[in-house]
Amino acid sequence: MSLKITDWAYEDRPREKMIHKGTASLSDAELLAILISSGTKNKSAVDLGRELLGMVNNNLNSLGKLALSDLEKLRGIGPARAVTIAAALELGRRRKLTEVQDTATIKCSRDAADIFQPLLADLLHEEFWILFLNRSNKVINRMKLSQGGVSGTVTDIRIIMKKAIEYLSSGIIVCHNHPSGNLRPSESDTKITRKIKEAGSLMDIQLLDHLIISDKDYFSFADNGLI
Repeated sequence: MSLKITDWAYEDRPREKMIHKGTASLSDAELLAILISSGTKNKSAVDLGRELLGMVNNNLNSLGKLALSDLEKLRGIGPARAVTIAAALELGRRRKLTEVQDTATIKCSRDAADIFQPLLADLLHEEFWILFLNRSNKVINRMKLSQGGVSGTVTDIRIIMKKAIEYLSSGIIVCHNHPSGNLRPSESDTKITRKIKEAGSLMDIQLLDHLIISDKDYFSFADNGLI
């Protein structure tokens, strides 16, 4: 039977350790223990944290993809604890998103990928997004165009052009994710890229890139000479 956290040496308890040594001193399991708050009769909160990480091979990105029902499969993690963990992971994702929003100008595909990665990397379904840019490639706005299933989403070129005109965009970057992790463009990906480029050319709106995002990497049509 594991010792309760209250039986640990004061300086080894996760909350106290964070206060005196900082957040970086805590392991992933100890951070989860603070969210879990208390253990069960036979487990400490840190034990629960370790078991939770074990479910995803100690991969925090994979942990962020779990549904509440998946978290609750672990004995000792009820609805309230599952919600707390999911909320903390979502805050982390939003913090990362806020940080990359400060990128004022798109200079390369990596800059655009840094904007889209926090939005799309953890999704289990496909989404199609647009980034609107001015003549200096400064970001004007971004918009989710559509949301689909595991293997596809609908892309309406008329809406893309309409919004680009409304924002007085000189250029756009489109992006969608592949939940499967396969970054290879499909035939439909290539076809829609060509159609968007042709439509933009008629209105003097340049398609600068089309990105495909996975949880670990991205594919750029521009970098691979496909635009």
